[in-house]
Amino acid sequence: MDNLPNCIPLCAKEPKTQEPICIFGTGDYGRSLGYKLLQCGHAVVYGSRNPQSSKFTPTGADVLSHFEAAQKASVIFLAIHREHYGFLNELTEVLSGKVLVDVSNNLKINQYPESNAKYLSSQVPQAKVVKAFNTISAWALQSGALDANRQVFVCGNDMKSKQTVMDIVRTLGLTPLDQGSLLAASEVENYPLQLFPMWKLPLLICAAFTILIFLYCTLTEVIYPRVETKEDTSYLIAISIPNRVFPIVSLILLALVYLPGILAAVLQLYRGTKYSRFPDWLDKWMLCRKQLGLVALAYAFLHAIYTLVMPIRYYVRWWSNSYISTQIKTNNTYPFLNYYAWLSDSYVALGILGFFFYVLLGITSLPSVSNAVNWREFRFVQSKLGYLTLVLCTAHTLVYGGDRFIYGPFYRWYLPPAFVLSLIIPCAVLAMKLIIIVPCLDTRITKIRQGWERKGKC
Repeated sequence: MDNLPNCIPLCAKEPKTQEPICIFGTGDYGRSLGYKLLQCGHAVVYGSRNPQSSKFTPTGADVLSHFEAAQKASVIFLAIHREHYGFLNELTEVLSGKVLVDVSNNLKINQYPESNAKYLSSQVPQAKVVKAFNTISAWALQSGALDANRQVFVCGNDMKSKQTVMDIVRTLGLTPLDQGSLLAASEVENYPLQLFPMWKLPLLICAAFTILIFLYCTLTEVIYPRVETKEDTSYLIAISIPNRVFPIVSLILLALVYLPGILAAVLQLYRGTKYSRFPDWLDKWMLCRKQLGLVALAYAFLHAIYTLVMPIRYYVRWWSNSYISTQIKTNNTYPFLNYYAWLSDSYVALGILGFFFYVLLGITSLPSVSNAVNWREFRFVQSKLGYLTLVLCTAHTLVYGGDRFIYGPFYRWYLPPAFVLSLIIPCAVLAMKLIIIVPCLDTRITKIRQGWERKGKC
């Protein structure tokens, strides 16, 4: 780590007239934090239980005992694990009135009854404990914080101490976010341990629909021929069935992105006010709409890729050759039908346009893009163009179905073709949307969202 070019202190040769910042702990995180502080012009002193054996601290930083280092600084970073807080009991007097910054994390969520910062505050009650920097990794401090790593959550009971720490955060080129008192420390400590918290519900919904549609397609396209005609069509499981599952699930998920907004509007119309909380399930659903849309886009990408490889499949090439051979043997040429040409081209065109707007929605959901547009522009793309995407993809499926909606052989064991299932939720969403944009209802919803309340509502 000493050889990293960006870890060379920028101000090592300048006289250090300001009060140094103390760091307890000379491990990876303590050393990385020290390098960053030195680069940004701060003086640094390390507190170690073995000052003489600490050989890997950054050049320009002093290494002293815990007691001596604490005497020199008013701000002390505690870069050690909770299990080793015991030595602080011997430093109670010297730590009195000092700002003690806890940067620790645990191995799992809610590992202890109270947060590390709260526990530290009880161990050293005279110190002003601030929780910060636990969401920034040692790697990010070494390599320079990227956009995804800039935010530093800060919480503490003393406002002046929090402000001191936030000033240090800013000098390091990071963005402090005040999370309030130490009561928020548990949430701040749990944050870096969460694994895609907003993705759990969308992925569960996606997995459920994927499994159900796959089993349905397997039943109608593999099991049915095996039972009825003894035909082995198991090869369809590799490409054909997935290429039905992906677009079906994608269209359903896209509809589920816009359904909670419609349900919320209906609920506000019924209540006659916006000052009433939605049910928890609707709140959670609305919060994960972006993730649902991105999963739907991923499935749309898979559908596009699977469709492109269709012509090189053995089964498709065999069927095409067999079709031509049949015409030759029977000396019969099947006529060109303008109806089917229009149907085929319309199906492909709607799919291309739908996929284009799908990708556009995905691009505008990226933080770097959404930050470059105002709220009205973002809402236009995500709402207006989002519904246009849903209309195009639904029309794509309807045209694909063609006359198969009423063609008996496609209803195997009286079960409708799989693409019919994909139309239920999208068509319901579009129908409800058409109802609530009727001028009389749309005007009422707008008034409610601007603060109007029906008489008799509190």
